[in-house]
Amino acid sequence: MSFLDQLQAAQRQNRSLLCVGLDPEPSRFPEGMKGDPRRIYDFCAAIVEATADLVIAFKPQIAYFAAHRAEDQLERLMAHMRAVAPQVPVILDAKRGDIGSTAEQYAAEAFERYGADAVTLSPFMGFDSVSPYLRYPDKGAFLLCRTSNPGGDDLQSQRLADVPGQPLLYEHVAALAQGPWNLNGQLGLVVGATYPQEIRRVRELAPTVPLLIPGVGAQGGDAVATVRAGWRADAPIVVNSSRAICYASSAADFAAAARREAERTRDVLEAAKQG
Repeated sequence: MSFLDQLQAAQRQNRSLLCVGLDPEPSRFPEGMKGDPRRIYDFCAAIVEATADLVIAFKPQIAYFAAHRAEDQLERLMAHMRAVAPQVPVILDAKRGDIGSTAEQYAAEAFERYGADAVTLSPFMGFDSVSPYLRYPDKGAFLLCRTSNPGGDDLQSQRLADVPGQPLLYEHVAALAQGPWNLNGQLGLVVGATYPQEIRRVRELAPTVPLLIPGVGAQGGDAVATVRAGWRADAPIVVNSSRAICYASSAADFAAAARREAERTRDVLEAAKQG
């Protein structure tokens, strides 16, 4: 099953556009775990078990594991997600971007070591930095396009004078992902929920690729505006919320609270499809 097929199957089975991001910060863990990086796996596994029937995807952020020397816990978590939620694809949020020979190693890390179904990438070193990931035919790759942070304007909203039509940089990335770079239908795009008009523009330029949309929740993105700008029946959107779900409670009921917040967000996103 291709990554796109996996997304569509999870969307149907769980009736969801919601992706739960796993950004473990030990300083924010509940009592009994707080401040202990050895409990990263336990914390994330509890969130996964509580939300597995509510999501279209999970998205662990590799830096939150690597910073605490917890890559072994990430490996265990990836195996656990495959065991308890085999219907839910996992996007490794790594934002890699390097030359071809190094990209080959990063691709092996994401897909062979961790067993991810997709990975996030920076496209700004060109297609030869992306192509090694596309040699894994059943895997997906989301290219940074119009990110949710304000500093994205520094580059992504600049015009390209030498490209026909002088598109903005993010528009050019969207067109490449829809067209010549998307050799096997494996590419998607990262577009922040904090910029709904740009989501709409990206969807115009890339009508069939999946969109990974961070920024709902703690970053303040509008869930309803996000869905109305990006959702299409034949092109999934993956709307990520991390901190608002993972840290919905700092008490012993943290997993139950995460489930309640995930269910609430899932239902808001689903209702927006009808609007």
